[in-house]
Amino acid sequence: MTKFTLFAATAAALTLTACASMGGGGGGAHLGKPLKAADYTAILADACRPAADKADDEARKPAALLEFAAVRPGSTVLEMEVGRGWMTELLSKAVGPNGKVITQNPAEFAYSAPAMAARRKDGCLANVTDITSHFDDLSKIPDHSVDNALWILGPHETYFHPNGANLGDPAKSFSELRRVLKKGGTLVIMDHAADASAPTTIAQTLHRIPPAAAMKLAVDAGFKLEAKSDLLANPQDDRTKPVFNNTIRRHTDQFLWKFKS
Repeated sequence: MTKFTLFAATAAALTLTACASMGGGGGGAHLGKPLKAADYTAILADACRPAADKADDEARKPAALLEFAAVRPGSTVLEMEVGRGWMTELLSKAVGPNGKVITQNPAEFAYSAPAMAARRKDGCLANVTDITSHFDDLSKIPDHSVDNALWILGPHETYFHPNGANLGDPAKSFSELRRVLKKGGTLVIMDHAADASAPTTIAQTLHRIPPAAAMKLAVDAGFKLEAKSDLLANPQDDRTKPVFNNTIRRHTDQFLWKFKS
């Protein structure tokens, strides 16, 4: 049994209590088994995680989401649109000291850099590398070098233009994801669902995307759908409210899909 297999086999084997233990490194040829939801018990309880992050766990269901994503110890993971780093904390520990997380965020999302800097205090996120770019420019990442890519609550942003800015061409963004993923690599996308009849421009006001539009972007880029999950589906959401509306925030109807490159 390799150390990576042992890591994935039981939460007790996850040496996650000290942030400083998360050394850098890249994914190797010998990857551990995908982590199961139960393996995230120690990760979710880790002392490094801010209380505000933990308060979101019930609504966001990170353990089940990451089990669906099939993240493995030792792998290289690309997190698109890192935001304030809520998911980054979990991915950093899931891939372990021999894995690597690459985070991407547009410069226009100015709140991200200080939030990520705060998370790096006390040696946390030592295996995380940040890149600043538009969604359609992953040129700092070599071809076929990424095992898993996750774009959580973000594909709609390619149709969102804050202050008139273009954050990246939608089709090219997915083509770039296909380029950086290894053959057989996994892409997981999740987003707030808009009504099926809504135009993609609805992202500008509601921060949602019609599921069919997101599916087309992935399929046109050459991805093959492997699985769907209703983990964060909410049929009570009529899909007409902005996602930040207090009556629906954290409980929007969200689609969750996994593709193979």
